[in-house]
Amino acid sequence: MPSLKEIKNRISSVNSTRKITSAMKMVASSKLHHAQTMIENMLPYETLLEHILKTFLASETDARTVLNEVRPVKRVALVVYASNSSLCGGFNANVIRLLQHVVDEYTELGKENIVIYPIGRKVAEKAVKMGLNVAGDFTALAEKPNANDCITIARELGEKFISGEYDRVEMIYHHFKSAGSQILTRKPFLPIDIEEELKRDHERDLTSNVITKKAQEYIKRKEEERKSEHKEAVPLNDNFLVEPDMNTVLTKLIPKYLHLMVYTALLDSIASEHAARMVAMQTATDNADEILRELNLQYNKSRQQAITSELLDIVGGSVNN
Repeated sequence: MPSLKEIKNRISSVNSTRKITSAMKMVASSKLHHAQTMIENMLPYETLLEHILKTFLASETDARTVLNEVRPVKRVALVVYASNSSLCGGFNANVIRLLQHVVDEYTELGKENIVIYPIGRKVAEKAVKMGLNVAGDFTALAEKPNANDCITIARELGEKFISGEYDRVEMIYHHFKSAGSQILTRKPFLPIDIEEELKRDHERDLTSNVITKKAQEYIKRKEEERKSEHKEAVPLNDNFLVEPDMNTVLTKLIPKYLHLMVYTALLDSIASEHAARMVAMQTATDNADEILRELNLQYNKSRQQAITSELLDIVGGSVNN
């Protein structure tokens, strides 16, 4: 059995760790609130723009561009979102696991034909270890989202897709559904997937950054309501009025949509990272509280046992005398 001093040192050590995890949880909670605000401000515009563009492309037979042309895949690019730091549970491990799975799917292309755009230091390091081509250093974006840098990435991907250097571009990131639910997502970037609009999940809970049973039940209830609804299919709007002409509209609309996709996925990933870190630190703090409770109990038992032993020695000595 450890001595009282050893138990006391252990209690002091766990207390110090608990202070750190508790502080990190509060910092992550504050950052999550800021990230939720950014997503909430972006969502209405992003959702409506995507719906308009994909409905337009699906409705107009003449609205076909090279950016939604499906062709045999000979070279692929992957935009992968992770974080620069750890202590966020399985956030980075899940992204890397899905990246490995996608790379395995494209094994027949050869690693030289798989290009990674790593946003986050963790995925950049893993891509180098896997021997994959890394297109650049985008680690700063994982800390400070910048719309201009996202536009640069989207423009480069679009130009290389049009030139035929890439035949397919995909995105891997965490979709932020709520503070307690982040969904690992693999989403096609180019060519533009028109059918994906019909399956897209627009339901989010951006009202709270607290992990509670009530929040989990809210998301579950919304999912059940969506599944139980049986609405009649609404035909796509096929009466678009295009001004000044279709080519001008698509030239402006498609690049804007692609820029927005990269930026929105970045905001999703950052919010998911903070939520995952908040949950991980909350769990660590709860575990520290449990360990402290057990250590205090053990300390009190050992202390009582030591006092009892001393009393027995005193009584035994007086009896002998």
